[in-house]
Amino acid sequence: MLVIPAIDLDGGRSRLVYWPGAGSGIGAPTDRPDRIAERFVEMGARLIHLVDFDGARAGVPANLDAIGSIAGRVAVPLQVAGGVDSADAISLAFAAGATRVVLSTVIADRPDDLRACLSVAGDWLAVGLDPRPERLAAFPWRRAAPPTVDGLIGELTSAGVGRFVLTHGGAETDDAGLARTRELVRSYDAEILVAGGVRDVDGLRRLRDTGVTGVILGEVLLSGAIDFPTAMEAAA
Repeated sequence: MLVIPAIDLDGGRSRLVYWPGAGSGIGAPTDRPDRIAERFVEMGARLIHLVDFDGARAGVPANLDAIGSIAGRVAVPLQVAGGVDSADAISLAFAAGATRVVLSTVIADRPDDLRACLSVAGDWLAVGLDPRPERLAAFPWRRAAPPTVDGLIGELTSAGVGRFVLTHGGAETDDAGLARTRELVRSYDAEILVAGGVRDVDGLRRLRDTGVTGVILGEVLLSGAIDFPTAMEAAA
């Protein structure tokens, strides 16, 4: 299982300050996304996940300079979420240095836009989903009845989507949450990534055993709650 550090971009800076030596009192804290990404890559990160908070609010990428700065310092893929739900927005993100994008759930109700996005991003496109049934049912769908998790993933894979990011509960490490995740992994020929929800190394191991492709971790890594090398060892 791949451990993917996440950096939340807000006004060109990381929303969370990263201090890799906080536990031992060495080094210096930083909110510069390029330096944070560079540090994680030095420790072995093979992919960096970037959340464009301003872009999510505006509906278009808003931290392109920050993405470009990160791309200039690291030689690993950059996966961007937030404000990339159109072909034009994806093109802007790619031009800045992104290599992957994560579309929001709303794209499932916009099949024409999804086709256009796939034409630009192809295999480098993912769709983010909250797999909790109650949250999926509460989503403001344009269709007559809300889809099930299985129905939605089946619909999107049939449209050409080959990667999903399960967010806001996708990483539940209780038995029921893990069982749901394991079943999704087994049922679809797609990469399943999980964002958040892991609070300790044991939770990482339990998630690894479901067969997911990767786990996206932000605050727990930036705060030092989970040490990145330790996380990679637990995920192996």
